[in-house]
Amino acid sequence: MQKLYLVFFVVLSSFSFSIAQQVKSPDDFLGYELGTQFTRHHKVVEYFKYVASQMPNQVRLEQYGETYERRPLYVSYISSEENLRNLETIRENNLKNTGVLNGNTTTDNIAIVWLSYNVHGNEASSTEASMKTIYTLLTQKQDWLKNTVVIIDPCINPDGRDRYVNWFNETSSRPYDIDQQASEHNEPWPGGRANHYLFDLNRDWAWASQIESQSRLKIYNKWLPHIHVDFHEQGMNEPYYFAPAAEPFHEIISDWQSDFQVQIGKNHAKYFDAEGWLYFTRERFDLFYPSYGDTYPTYMGAIGMTYEQGGHGRAGLGVLNDEGEILTLVDRVAHHTTTGLSTVEISSKNAARLNTEFKKFFNTSGLKYKSYVLKGNADKIEALKTLLDKHEIKYGNASKGKVNGFKYSTNSTGSMNTSTNDLVVSTNQPKGKMVKVLFESNAKLTDSLTYDITAWSLPYAYGLETLASTSLVASNKKPTSLTVSNSKNSNATGFIVRWNDLKDAEFLADLLKQNIKVRFTEKRLTTDGNTFDRGSLIIVRGDNKRVSDFDNLLVRTANKYNRKLNAVASGFSTNGPDFGSPDIKLINKQKIALLSGKNTSSLSYGALWHFFEQQLHYPVTSINTEHLAYINFDKYNILIIPSGNYKSLLNEDAMEKLQSWIKKGGKVIVIDRALSAFAGKKGFGLKRNKADDEDEDDNNKNLIPYADRQREYAKQMITGAIYKTKVDDTHPMAFGYSNTYFSLKLGSTSYSLLKNGYNVAHIGDNPTKVSGFAGYEANKGLSNSLVFGEERLGSGSVIYMVDNTLFRSFWENGKLFLVNAIFFVNNNAFEL
Repeated sequence: MQKLYLVFFVVLSSFSFSIAQQVKSPDDFLGYELGTQFTRHHKVVEYFKYVASQMPNQVRLEQYGETYERRPLYVSYISSEENLRNLETIRENNLKNTGVLNGNTTTDNIAIVWLSYNVHGNEASSTEASMKTIYTLLTQKQDWLKNTVVIIDPCINPDGRDRYVNWFNETSSRPYDIDQQASEHNEPWPGGRANHYLFDLNRDWAWASQIESQSRLKIYNKWLPHIHVDFHEQGMNEPYYFAPAAEPFHEIISDWQSDFQVQIGKNHAKYFDAEGWLYFTRERFDLFYPSYGDTYPTYMGAIGMTYEQGGHGRAGLGVLNDEGEILTLVDRVAHHTTTGLSTVEISSKNAARLNTEFKKFFNTSGLKYKSYVLKGNADKIEALKTLLDKHEIKYGNASKGKVNGFKYSTNSTGSMNTSTNDLVVSTNQPKGKMVKVLFESNAKLTDSLTYDITAWSLPYAYGLETLASTSLVASNKKPTSLTVSNSKNSNATGFIVRWNDLKDAEFLADLLKQNIKVRFTEKRLTTDGNTFDRGSLIIVRGDNKRVSDFDNLLVRTANKYNRKLNAVASGFSTNGPDFGSPDIKLINKQKIALLSGKNTSSLSYGALWHFFEQQLHYPVTSINTEHLAYINFDKYNILIIPSGNYKSLLNEDAMEKLQSWIKKGGKVIVIDRALSAFAGKKGFGLKRNKADDEDEDDNNKNLIPYADRQREYAKQMITGAIYKTKVDDTHPMAFGYSNTYFSLKLGSTSYSLLKNGYNVAHIGDNPTKVSGFAGYEANKGLSNSLVFGEERLGSGSVIYMVDNTLFRSFWENGKLFLVNAIFFVNNNAFEL
């Protein structure tokens, strides 16, 4: 019987091998050698579908989502026939080992390796390599698949990839031109790096603002692989980077995670050395910021890594680099294929150890803080819960009582009285280490020279009072609902809606689009026994006599956004302004222009574009900078200038035109780096802060050794730090806020307080940094500096937003400042 089984197994294996040999290579399927052309996304999908159809017992394809431009997102599972038959069991056993799935833990010692390609669309070599990788695994590396499940996502960012590939195919010479100055090596704005809304998807894993990220997280968390590789490209003059990563490492990274990166790197080096290919390790790419394709998986227990091939969008099909070497797409594909296969190989060899150490990672007993208790606006808590749900992180509601611990608002120990409305997120859960990473007030930083921002604490980002407790705080998973059911009240003179959150802004935007007139109060008022703060919306029946079916329309809209309509019997207030007071102003149905194109930061523009379309749901007209001189500004009453470099664009003539429009009642909102185009310019009061020693001839700085210059420069750097700011909450731009706001500061540029304007938010004499890295000199330079301000010019205004509240769309508590600037600030300005 055993002999018969052995014969059957040999015959079956031979049959599978024979089929694998008959599968067409990517070259044969596509009709050209990989690397001699860029393959459009739909052809990549066709190849993976073809392979799955030819080898259904070893390859399974699953669509997990769709991009904004309706391109499909796929992963492919590749393994032995036996493993594929037991794929669901393997997945469940892995989740049981983490504790995410209940049940008896079973170790089958199957390594799970996830390879993600082309998160940046113009780093296009990796998707080509994904086809070569799946083909090689099936035709030459079957032994590795006996104890390994390989998951391949051939293209995380199809929209960006096709933007790049289509541009290159229509631009490039035939044969390709290797001259770096050729047009095919210089993409036009915005380039193919980002997705449809110009978001960097490699910074969006934790924040999940984009549909691609949201879809990927669902399937990623169904698996939680042991290894995750994110394939990238870097500048054409750098050869290849692979693990181990550079410092700093976040403190939750285990010794095993760190050590195995070294083993993986040595395995890669073996192949690269044999070919004479150059590479580097342990430089530039660290493991700290949690929203990368290497760090997010790492904080979920995996060995998360970035692989960077020289080339990027400038390399095209071939380019002559600065060392006089011709770098071809064929070369780049070969390098990425080699590291992908090498990763699978060493994972297969260490499958048992990977499973053992992976299970150990999810022991969270050693974490200092056991619970985070969050208190605040119900809408903000719901928004945070929505984010936690995306990561499948558990939470509950507190009980009535008192907890002690580290208090975020004071940056010191303190206490908090809790209620059943407060949120509790504890670390005694499988994803407790990710909870620590996302919620800790100030992540421990071992090296100030990092690749990205160093602060992101969710309690500050969501504007919630938070206390971290070293003791486990009891919580209940009670169903909570913010559902509001308003009913028609035809006798009310008007209705008041409180103004605290972006949900209130969505409600306002919808009313304006339906031509319902809305007012807001600039002063606190009391009526019918209720007190309403500044910014509260007032919908007066008398303003809306021409609106058909006003009552039903208002109720439907309020219920849609779960906003409570406080019916008011009379416009005569008990205290504060009456409905006809000049302090209760009509909100204009603003016509907004948004600057885009060359000179504009595509990331800043994209964040604004996404905000208006996907969050606020309010129309905006994008205007290309190339047409700025011909634009009739009188068609708009607001112009938003995203972060960017506009010094050449906003020349003297352009500034005169802009000032003339502002003085007639226009409003300009200037964000982040765009402020530099206004600082010190005639007619504007914005000025840079001058450092104390700026005019001094400091020869000591010139004597700093070459090797120390970069680290010395860190004294002048701020790498994404959180600062406590003072807010004038009586100004319309600050309605809905208290007198304190925690702001994410992305750089050290500092502007003086406005002498003839309103300093809506500012940093005082002694800058209070609560999280992240800021060099000594940079921190000192923020003394008495502007954060948000308004300057009046004639009948109009210029709004200065030094800090970008829409950066990567995760700083939720800052978004209302922008909405206030649009609808509330200087509301006497003209309406079209």
